[in-house]
Amino acid sequence: MDLFLNMVRGFCMALADSVPGVSGGTIAFVLGFYDEFIGSLYVLTHGNLELKKEAVRFLGKLGLGWIIGMGSSVLVIASLFTTHIYELSSLFLGFSIFSLPLIVKEEKECLRRTSRILFMILGIILVLVIAAFNPTGGQGTNVEIGSLSPLLAGYIFVCAMIAICAMVLPGISGSTMLLIFGLYVPIVNAIKEFLHLNLSYFPVLCIFGCGILAGIIGIIKLVKNALDHHRSATVYFILGLMVGSLYAIAMGPTTLKIPQPALSWDTFHVFWFLMGGVFLAALNGLKAFTERKLHPEE
Repeated sequence: MDLFLNMVRGFCMALADSVPGVSGGTIAFVLGFYDEFIGSLYVLTHGNLELKKEAVRFLGKLGLGWIIGMGSSVLVIASLFTTHIYELSSLFLGFSIFSLPLIVKEEKECLRRTSRILFMILGIILVLVIAAFNPTGGQGTNVEIGSLSPLLAGYIFVCAMIAICAMVLPGISGSTMLLIFGLYVPIVNAIKEFLHLNLSYFPVLCIFGCGILAGIIGIIKLVKNALDHHRSATVYFILGLMVGSLYAIAMGPTTLKIPQPALSWDTFHVFWFLMGGVFLAALNGLKAFTERKLHPEE
């Protein structure tokens, strides 16, 4: 059951990471395993051997679901972002909005320190600024990665570092950062080609993967220390990131390869918005059921 739960968590994180405007870190925070996720990444580089083993077991289960989710997104779900972008935007909007009261309830002790509300405002502003720099789509903004040069390799490495830092933080989408850098469509296409056994894109993906590892090592200690020593300010900041991400989700259609108008009242789908809440409730129900099975004495 633990394996299934963590695979579902990883799967949902991958679906979020693959969509501009939504962060896998948001999923982890909403479903209540963000601290465990950050802590496990942290001990991979700072913990003892026994802690490393536990972290590898947890991240391995999460990673397996993430790989399945990302593969499904690239091979199957990607087409939905073109044909049903407004339904998906409504779904993620519902998921994000319905998750806010759950987080407030979970972190109510931290949130009593209203003097930290400035950090929430800073979080909102950060996401709005990033969203304001989104490209409007179109092939002219995409980087050509077919012929790999040392300069391009360095660019891909640095962009991957920045993108994974964004993916780890709730509210900021790594996919949005890749869009800003003109690498979202090229990297998705590279993954798709590799999954179709086109090995010519393997060097690009290796460089991208190394950038991801470097980014994780660089940011995890900072996030872990913030949660451990400044939790109230950090939770307010994360809530600000999530509130700001609502705007990023609404602007998601404008970041497609063929840009579409932003989500509006005319294109908003109430049914899929409510389904976001239903999906969130189902995941939280699965979480509660699993915890009762794993810890029946509590």
